Amino acid sequence: MTTPQPRDPRIERSVRLVREAALAELAERGYGGFRIESVARRSGVAKSTIYRHWSGRLALVADAFESLDVQPPGGGDAGPVGRARVAELLLHLAAAMRDSTLSGCLPALVEAAEHDGDVRRFLHRFSAGRRQALVDALQEAREAGEVRADLDPEDAALALSGAIIYGRLMTDLRFDAEALDRLAATVLGPAAP
Repeated sequence: MTTPQPRDPRIERSVRLVREAALAELAERGYGGFRIESVARRSGVAKSTIYRHWSGRLALVADAFESLDVQPPGGGDAGPVGRARVAELLLHLAAAMRDSTLSGCLPALVEAAEHDGDVRRFLHRFSAGRRQALVDALQEAREAGEVRADLDPEDAALALSGAIIYGRLMTDLRFDAEALDRLAATVLGPAAP
């Protein structure tokens, strides 16, 4: 059995610079104005090198987007479970919508998804993977009796994450820990004593 060889540090550096430049370009120009040439200029990496690693605009955007949104570790031995895990995931999402590069890029991808089926499929897949962690935590909370027994984890996940994303895209509302507690109580009911 062979062990995978580590990447050349120069390649790692180039990949990091290109991803950062791609996200900056997406946030600043939108998907419609996104150009590989501009990413090459911003990153200082040759266009031919970019095309060696990514087949085109969507491949680069998808890779860059997926590289920046690291979810908190799962529940169980790695951290909280049930309602505490729900709170952790909501705090993470609210922080991402408030302060991160993800927040600046999301409007561009939402707009592009409306007009481009490939972007729409990527965004749906990207979102579904992240939403599933919240659905799983809500299911754990229901099984532990921390929320009402008739709670639908999918519906609750959409209501909770939807409120936070709506706050970012449509208003200037930003959720802090206190606001997230109120949101969770509204959707899930009060926390068990």
